[in-house]
Amino acid sequence: MNQVVLESVLTCPECGYAKAEVMPTDACQWFYECHQCHAILRPLPGDCCVYCSYGTVPCPPIQERGNSACCGS
Repeated sequence: MNQVVLESVLTCPECGYAKAEVMPTDACQWFYECHQCHAILRPLPGDCCVYCSYGTVPCPPIQERGNSACCGS
């Protein structure tokens, strides 16, 4: 079994600001406020969380499953 990566760099689609964040392991994160422009990021259609939409690493539940199924499935 592969080790789950808990750090992902989120990139704001509004201003391009990127920041490394530690992902929660017990829930999907549906909202994230950009630290630079304060835009509220929400998952893209078909994604379960902001990390799957805007991060460099998908969220822990997706990593554990090894596929693109939604966290809630």
